[in-house]
Amino acid sequence: MGMEIQNTRRMTGKLYVIGTGPGSTDHLTQRAISAIQECEVIVGYLTYTNLIKELVEGKEIIASGMRKEVDRCQEAVEIAQSGKTVAMISSGDSGIYGMAGIILEIQQKIAPELEVVIVPGITSAISSASLIGAPLMNDFAVISLSDLMTSWSVIEKRVEAAAMGDFVMSIYNPKSKERVSQIEIARNIILKYRDPKTPVGIIKNAMREKSHTTLTTLEKMLEFDIDMTTTLIIGNSQTYIHDNKMITPRGYKV
Repeated sequence: MGMEIQNTRRMTGKLYVIGTGPGSTDHLTQRAISAIQECEVIVGYLTYTNLIKELVEGKEIIASGMRKEVDRCQEAVEIAQSGKTVAMISSGDSGIYGMAGIILEIQQKIAPELEVVIVPGITSAISSASLIGAPLMNDFAVISLSDLMTSWSVIEKRVEAAAMGDFVMSIYNPKSKERVSQIEIARNIILKYRDPKTPVGIIKNAMREKSHTTLTTLEKMLEFDIDMTTTLIIGNSQTYIHDNKMITPRGYKV
């Protein structure tokens, strides 16, 4: 009787949600690498799975394009339910604009018995900051200008609040082919509270091929090429540039 009960139980595997950082294996945590090695199936956005292709050779790869996030997460949960160990790949950190939230929302609805493990990674704010100095040494805010998931009126309020509070600001998704005016509006909001000479770092493809950084000012930042591969770091009232490094003092007496 006990054997019959055991055989009718639903098989359940494990689902890792893995932050792979900027993309190269040099910037993956050892925990992320070991989790990927443990998995039989790798699910993710095609660009991100290609960035770690040397780690996933011989594994089943399920990759798709942009705006298929919910479909990918649903499939990852269903495959893990069948008894396999699955990796859902996120760039940067899996819990910062990544797949962790969607996975957990789906899991609680259709697979509460499934074990989900969140594996953190280096997010763009951190990798970008390291390339231009030490701009995040005091309180900072991370804001995405993409209005696909959040209304633009809410984003404007968040930009204004961060600017008013003198936070260093790390701006994700600043501009796309269809979304060109938002960065101008955001810059103008920030200028209400910041000196036009406030340092700004423009970081493209942080720690990937064609990585490029520019240090400029709030008043001149729109003169440079900004797109969806760009992270902007806008200093606070204390941030300065020295020896081509952007520095925000923590407050220590040096």
